[in-house]
Amino acid sequence: MTQLAGTLYILSAPSGAGKTSLVKALLEQDPQLVVSVSHTTRARRPGEVGGQDYNFVSMDAFNELIEQGQFLEYAEVFGNKYGTSQQWVREQLAAGQDVILEIDWQGAEQVRRLMPEAVTVFILPPSRAALRERLTNRGQDSDAIIAGRMSAAVSEMSHYPEYDYLVINDRFEVALDQLASLFKARRLRQEVQQQLQAELLSELLSER
Repeated sequence: MTQLAGTLYILSAPSGAGKTSLVKALLEQDPQLVVSVSHTTRARRPGEVGGQDYNFVSMDAFNELIEQGQFLEYAEVFGNKYGTSQQWVREQLAAGQDVILEIDWQGAEQVRRLMPEAVTVFILPPSRAALRERLTNRGQDSDAIIAGRMSAAVSEMSHYPEYDYLVINDRFEVALDQLASLFKARRLRQEVQQQLQAELLSELLSER
């Protein structure tokens, strides 16, 4: 049987919307899903594993990959660069895996130019108050930093109309179920089932 190509999913959300937790839970329950591991020039933090958390490379190596057109998207954040390997993503899709990219709206824009077939999902919090509470409960940032994150979140959220699907993460279990349902439903598309069920379809339509 011909191996099915997977689907590329882009998940975007403002900081504090719960995207990372949702993706982690999805990966635990769906073996057909993988998440892209970004390349980065930033230093490895304690406990991080190369090739698992990030692919850590030098600035020179990163810039060389840019020149070679190796990235689906890349960006510079606070002096460090981050990018998504085009070759790795295409290899996973060719192997039949569904791939998740956790990137912002600007990265999503870059990816859509190269792979317009990508399915895009935006995750929103149920309210500004809930978002602020989640950011505050992390206990990691000052009031000034939280205010800055809130401002950035409003800017990020304004791009939701550019996405195919919208998920509100109010109750975690509900949002997780909605995302899981999306992935499952897309695997039932006619063109996908036509390949998966080729033998059955041939038998059902045979005139013998």
